[in-house]
Amino acid sequence: MLEAQATDALLDAAVDALAGRTITALTGAGVSTDSGIPDYRGAGAPKRTPMTIEQFLASPRARQRYWAGSHLGYGLFNAAQPNAGHRALADLEARGIVAGVVTQNVDGLHVRAGSRRVVPLHGAMDRVVCLACGQVFARPDIAARIDAANPWLARPEAVTINPDGDAEVADVDDFVVPDCTVCGGPLKPDVVFFGEFVPVDRFDEAKALIASSDALLVAGSSLVVNTGIRLIEQARRRRLPIVVINRGETKGDARATVKIDGGASEYLSALADRLG
Repeated sequence: MLEAQATDALLDAAVDALAGRTITALTGAGVSTDSGIPDYRGAGAPKRTPMTIEQFLASPRARQRYWAGSHLGYGLFNAAQPNAGHRALADLEARGIVAGVVTQNVDGLHVRAGSRRVVPLHGAMDRVVCLACGQVFARPDIAARIDAANPWLARPEAVTINPDGDAEVADVDDFVVPDCTVCGGPLKPDVVFFGEFVPVDRFDEAKALIASSDALLVAGSSLVVNTGIRLIEQARRRRLPIVVINRGETKGDARATVKIDGGASEYLSALADRLG
């Protein structure tokens, strides 16, 4: 009972901090866990280190391993559906309360939920780019080519998805990696790998969104990645109210006006019901 009362008091405080303000939302993997996409750092998160851009570029075998796993994971990743947290943010935007969403996720679920202004800091899995000529391809087209060239590859339901849409594949010796149909160059999903920087124009768009808002709402992010902390620090310097919703500690807790330790779907839905 005491814990429930404390949480209710924190929700009241969050509503008080955000009411009557234009809000930018900053989201991380914890927003998508209720859609079946796991979190890197939350409870039960898989213990793995994603492939770095250096590994991807240095080794043809690494590209075989990455593309095989990414292809299998993409089937499940693409089948995930927006959850109540995604829908709550889309509803708040439609009502003019949320100005837009800056997301660290690459799953595209905010857009599919109906959010219109979304800044995907780390890119999106539904696009593929040639590293040589810059040609962009739709992911379903690349997936069809992979299926045709690798009919032996296991079906998606036989693998475990990872937060970035990747999956573990034991044997990739015979895997045929797709290349660019324009120049023959290497292809890569249009996402920021570990070891890469967020594109400057994308980060500037995120900063501009926060600069145009009166409050920052962080949901489902531990804020371990440096770009997240830089954005929350921008809000702190402007003395904006900062509300953080996340299971467990985050690197932004000391900067938060209100911190709610709980699930993103539950508390984003509660906020959507009470703001307006």
